[in-house]
Amino acid sequence: MKKLICLFSTFVLFAALLPTQVEAQKNYKNFKVAIYTRAYEVEKLIDPQWRDSTWNVISNQIKVDKIYLETHRDLLIIEKEEMEEVIKFFKDKGIEVAGGITYTIDESNDFETFCYQTPKERALAQEIIELSASLFDEVILDDFFFIDCKCDRCIEAKGDRTWTEYRLELMNDAAKEVILKPAKKVNPNVKVIIKYPNWYDHFPALGFDLENGPKIFDGVYTGTETRDDVLSDQHLQPYLGYLVWRYFNNLAPGRNGGGWVDPGGMRTIDRYSEQLWITLFAKAPEITLFDYRQLLHPLRENHRAAWQGQDTSFDFDKMMQPVKIHNKTVTPTTIARAAGYSLEQVDKAIGFLGEPLAIKSYKPYHSKGEDFLQNYFGMIGIPMDLVPEFPADEEFIILTEQAKADKDIVAKIQKQLQDGKDVMITSGLLRALQGKGIEKIVDLEFTARKALINEVMLSGKLIPTKKPILMQQIQYQTNDSWEMLSGMDAGLGWPIIHRGNYSKGNLYMFVVPDNFADLYSLPDAALNRIREIVSARTLPYSIEGPNDVSLYVYDNNTIVVESFHDQPVSINVVAPSTESNTAKDMLTGDIINGKSRISRNNAPSKAAFSVTIKPHSYRVLRFE
Repeated sequence: MKKLICLFSTFVLFAALLPTQVEAQKNYKNFKVAIYTRAYEVEKLIDPQWRDSTWNVISNQIKVDKIYLETHRDLLIIEKEEMEEVIKFFKDKGIEVAGGITYTIDESNDFETFCYQTPKERALAQEIIELSASLFDEVILDDFFFIDCKCDRCIEAKGDRTWTEYRLELMNDAAKEVILKPAKKVNPNVKVIIKYPNWYDHFPALGFDLENGPKIFDGVYTGTETRDDVLSDQHLQPYLGYLVWRYFNNLAPGRNGGGWVDPGGMRTIDRYSEQLWITLFAKAPEITLFDYRQLLHPLRENHRAAWQGQDTSFDFDKMMQPVKIHNKTVTPTTIARAAGYSLEQVDKAIGFLGEPLAIKSYKPYHSKGEDFLQNYFGMIGIPMDLVPEFPADEEFIILTEQAKADKDIVAKIQKQLQDGKDVMITSGLLRALQGKGIEKIVDLEFTARKALINEVMLSGKLIPTKKPILMQQIQYQTNDSWEMLSGMDAGLGWPIIHRGNYSKGNLYMFVVPDNFADLYSLPDAALNRIREIVSARTLPYSIEGPNDVSLYVYDNNTIVVESFHDQPVSINVVAPSTESNTAKDMLTGDIINGKSRISRNNAPSKAAFSVTIKPHSYRVLRFE
C-alpha cells in the first residue's frame, strides 16, 4: 500500500510540474508564431507530396506554433473531408490549428468583397462560416469583412443616409446574423476573431465598426504590416506597426490576439524584419506570418541591404548560415528562414520589456482628420498611444483633428486645464474648433495664409531646416500666449509650437506641416525641443537626435531605441538622474555612463546617455 501511495504521489508531482515543462518547451519564450495559409495553398496541401515537401522546407527554417487554414477565398471553398485530412497532418506534427476565411468575391478586382445586402451572397457567407465552425474551434476573418459594393440594391437600401451610416449598420447586422449566430449554432465553442487591417483611419466608410465590432466578435487581431513606406501604395510609416496593435488592444483589452505581417513590398529583408520586431515591441502575444506561399519564396542576394556587414540587428550573413531546427541542419533557402532568424533575435529582447508607456492621443469612434498623423510623431521619437475614450487621468495628452468628433471636446480640454493638466492640440484641430469655443481658452486664429519656412528660431538662434517646409500661419495675441518654437521665412516668423496658459494648465499648439513627412525636415534641435515638451510630464525618457529614430518606453526602467536610417546614428537618451547614472545594454551587457545636466525651472535633474545605433537596428537599454 505504501508503494502504491508513493507511486501516486510521484504521479501527482509529475502532473503538477507538467505545465511548467510544457511552457519550457515552447518554441519562443515570449510569443507564439503562426502561419496563415490561403485557400489556394490549402487546396495544394491536399496533395501529400506537395504537403510534405513544402512543410519540410518551412519547418526546417522556422519554428512554428500554429497554423491558420483558410476555408474560403475568392469563391474557392475547401471541401470538409479534404480539410480534415490537412488538419490531421498538422495536428500530428504538434501544430495548433485554427481556421481562416477571406470574404472576397475577387481579390484581384480592387478587393471585391461580398455584398451583404444581396440574399444570395449573405447565404453563401453563412454557408462558409458554418463549414468553418464545424471544422475549427477558432476562426479568424482576414482583412475583408467589410463592404465596398455600390450596386443598385445597396444604393436603394442606403436611401438618404451616408455610405458610412449605411455600411456600419449593415455590417453589424451581417456580423451578428450571418456570421456569429450561425457559427455558434454549429459549434457553441467556436471563437470567431475579426482581423482588422492597418488602414484604421478609413474604417467607418467601409463598414468596419471599431466601437461595436470588438464587442460583437470573440476577439480581434491586428494587421501590423507596413511594408515599404515610400514604394508601397499606402505609404504607411513603420511606427504604425506598433501604434495600431496598441490601439486595437485599447479597443479590446486582453482580447487582441496578435499582429500580422507579410513580406510584400520590401526592398530588402531588413524591412520585413523591422515589421516583425515592431509588432512584438508592442507586446503582441502572437505573430502571424502571411502566408504559407510567401514563406516558400527563395532568398536572393538582392535581399541583402547595402548596410549589411556591420553587425546590425538583422544580419543577413548570419541568417544565411546553416541552422539546426528539430535536430536537422539545413542551409537557409527561403523567406521562412529570414522570419525565423528575425524572431529568434527579437525573442531575446522582448523578455526584458515591461508594459509599454506612451503619450495618449484621443481618437473618438468613427473619427477622421489628419489621417495617421500619430505615426509620424512616432517616427520623430515621440511614443504614442491611441485611445478611444478621453484620457482624463493623463497629465499631458495630444489631440489631433480626430478629436473634433467629440461634441464636448472643448469642455473636456477646459476641464483638463482647470485640473492642472496640459493639453497639446494640432493646427488641424484648431481649425476644426475655430469659432466653437477654443478661442475662449487661448486666443488663436487659423488663418488662410501659408508660410514656406527654411529656418527655425530656437532660444534666439536661427537653424536651417533640411528643406523648405510649407506650414500654416497662426495668428495670436502678443503676451496672451507665446511662441516656443518658430518657423522663419525671410525674417518673418510663425509658431510651430505655441503655448498659452489657462487656469492651472497649459494649452500647447503644434502647427503640423501640410505634408506630414515634412516633420522629418525639421532640424534636430527643433525635434529635441518638441520631444522635451511632450515628454516632460508623462514619460521618464526622451531622445535627442535626428528623425527616423523611434522610442519605445516600458514601465520597468527599460526602453528600446530603433533607427530606420541607412547609416549609423548617434542620439542622446535623456533620463532621470540617479546616483549611478548608468544604463545597461541588455543584449550586449555593455554599460553606458550618463552625464548629469543642470535642470531648468526647478525641474527634476536629468542625465544624458550617448548611444550609437547601427543601420536599421535597435538597442534595449535598462537604467540603473
